[in-house]
Amino acid sequence: MSLRSEIVRLALRTFIKRCDWRSVTVEQNRRFATACERLVPDPPASTRTLGVNAGGVMADLITTPDSEEDRHIVFLHGGAYIIGSPSLYRHLTWRIAAASRARVVAVDYRLAPEHPFPAALDDAFTAYNWILDDGADPARIVVMGDSAGGGLVFSLMLKLRDEGCRLPAAAVALSPWTDLALTGASLKLNGGADPMRRTDHPPLFVNDYLAGADPRTPYASPLYGDPAGLPPTLIQVGSDEVLRDDAVRMAERMRTAGCEVELEIWPRMPHVWHAFVPFVPEARQAIEHIGAFVRQRTGHTPYQC
Repeated sequence: MSLRSEIVRLALRTFIKRCDWRSVTVEQNRRFATACERLVPDPPASTRTLGVNAGGVMADLITTPDSEEDRHIVFLHGGAYIIGSPSLYRHLTWRIAAASRARVVAVDYRLAPEHPFPAALDDAFTAYNWILDDGADPARIVVMGDSAGGGLVFSLMLKLRDEGCRLPAAAVALSPWTDLALTGASLKLNGGADPMRRTDHPPLFVNDYLAGADPRTPYASPLYGDPAGLPPTLIQVGSDEVLRDDAVRMAERMRTAGCEVELEIWPRMPHVWHAFVPFVPEARQAIEHIGAFVRQRTGHTPYQC
């Protein structure tokens, strides 16, 4: 593990984990996220970001000089379903676009509690089908997301399969939140080791999103769904995360159902360490792995770093 990663861990433990999030309102969380947006580095001048209406759902379309016109990634951001936006991820999505040689559609799905479950899923479903309706080949589409968005990746694939829609070629989930019933052993076991999240953090956001829905509903908690027939999937998670077992158990369920899944458990990495890519070398390495996976599953052209 790099020295920079250890510094980031220390900073997260000092400034994020120690915060008493129980007293922070949704509006305060959103103001914090907006403030963070102003600190996010802009993509290179050669990157193009275009706001698009994806069938009634707003999204950012991110392309780089390396992006192939017919390769697409649907990106679903994290934020516990209550915060987050494509703008907050602009330093990450362009790198994913470049590494994957793809066009990234970062979906600005509706947020809870104003728009509880299944609003986020419905918006992801709409945006995905908008890409298909625009002529995209599903064999050249990958769905990807982090944290809550990582869970949404699996929920989306379940819904696509159940609705008889054409599934994407592959999926990528980064530190996914797949169990809103909060039954993973790591939620407690890693409460001290996780440099960013505490055991009591995930329960704070469940009710805002579910609004009374059963936390074991597969479209909300894909861990409780049947993943049979889902496409090849790459899952990356940090070894010390409180949500580690959401990733591990999802991978186990997929393997049991006969799905092809690659589970990468990165030692001592914080929750969605990819977001620290300007500072953390392991973030760049993880993105390179993602790019290779996407290119392999969608065909064509090697990526040159």
